[in-house]
Amino acid sequence: MTLEPGDIIATGTPAGVGKGFKPPKFLKSGDVIEIAIEGLGTLVNEVQ
Repeated sequence: MTLEPGDIIATGTPAGVGKGFKPPKFLKSGDVIEIAIEGLGTLVNEVQ
């Protein structure tokens, strides 16, 4: 697939998925989310 300037890359899972784990898993302060696209780069965000 060819990416064009302005394209949006949506990642993640639907709301409520964390509740399905036993015990539930939710993002918390200090967690780091990282996505990498070969040839494009890496985006890193830390939960505040």
